[in-house]
Amino acid sequence: GRHLADTLANASYVDCGAGGHLFWVGDTGQSLSEIRNFLTGTKPASVDENRVLSTVVMTDIAGSTETVERLGDAVWRDLLDRHDQISAEVVALHRGRLIKQTGDGIVATFDGSGRAVESAQQLIETLATIGLGIRVGIHAGEIELRGGDIGGLNVHIAARVMSLAGVGEILVTRPVVDLMVGSADFRFEDRGRQTLRGIPGDWEVFRAQR
Repeated sequence: GRHLADTLANASYVDCGAGGHLFWVGDTGQSLSEIRNFLTGTKPASVDENRVLSTVVMTDIAGSTETVERLGDAVWRDLLDRHDQISAEVVALHRGRLIKQTGDGIVATFDGSGRAVESAQQLIETLATIGLGIRVGIHAGEIELRGGDIGGLNVHIAARVMSLAGVGEILVTRPVVDLMVGSADFRFEDRGRQTLRGIPGDWEVFRAQR
């Protein structure tokens, strides 16, 4: 290969690692990138495989401190265990991914905003039967995958939107509404443009309800 690159006019030699002359073996991404660069003079922009488009759902049990004081630690612990079990079942039912339990809430992601909102509605209704009221915030955007966790500005936006919700409310951002265009299951009540703590700009927030 080096001999050919030295001998042929306008040729170049690039070592793409394992695979030898078999361009379909080893780092094929780098091989294809170098071929494209040689033929066109441009390389494709790098893709961050740790960033994905997702709908983030965050929940929080309303009045958790007061409930602990009223019921006591033992009863509260049992309620939290039941909360965690119900949350995991509902998220799985709607093809979501439960990222983590936060102690008095959850963080979950969905590949569809409709399933995210439907899951949130079922969580509110089911947890109410055991005496737990929750608030929910939902936002859609690119997030960073960090092992089993998630991060990035869009995760923080979901958290800030959740903090604006009342008991039994699902608040969503404009991207969620846009992704659910054509859905007859939910309607969206405009709550106006909101300032989210620590997030640049104003954000359109809506209440999702059947």
